[in-house]
Amino acid sequence: MNNQILMWSMLFLPWLTLFFMKKEEIKRFMPVALFSALTSVFAVEMGESLGWFIYGETTYPLRTPSYHIFGLNCVTTIWLFHFVYGNFRKYIIIDVVLNFGFIYFFHVYFLGSRGIFHEVGITPFINVLITTTVGALVYAYQMWQEGIFVRYERTERTKNLQILQSEVAKPLDHERQEDNEQ
Repeated sequence: MNNQILMWSMLFLPWLTLFFMKKEEIKRFMPVALFSALTSVFAVEMGESLGWFIYGETTYPLRTPSYHIFGLNCVTTIWLFHFVYGNFRKYIIIDVVLNFGFIYFFHVYFLGSRGIFHEVGITPFINVLITTTVGALVYAYQMWQEGIFVRYERTERTKNLQILQSEVAKPLDHERQEDNEQ
């Protein structure tokens, strides 16, 4: 298979799996997926500048290794949070296993044998440690992100409203008392 076809497939095909997820879940975890992509771009830029690894080929005409940052990384983050968010221990264990698999088998062996990726100034184990640290940061971001939403009880008047609303939209206490009195 041509490397360009492989990389473009890794960029777009993972997004098709989201058709199996509820729209509300995608909306809930999309911000953390974008934060994960942002931290990955930062890590890639740092790694290339420090000579930790070399990307032999990118998704033409893009310069970044977008095939795994904006495809696999984002979608994997959404699915991982869909299944294990709320249990940090389970999250970090699965994240470490996925990081080992992605870095050792996918990056080093598969992409390395095709000339797409080469680790030169860093060991795969150190790469896993860095990636897992970023994963913990991403989890903390989602915890912070969840804090900006307030859960409402459904009443007859609010049954068509979203259950999660912005903290800014939260009614003041005296408005609630007036509603209860009526």
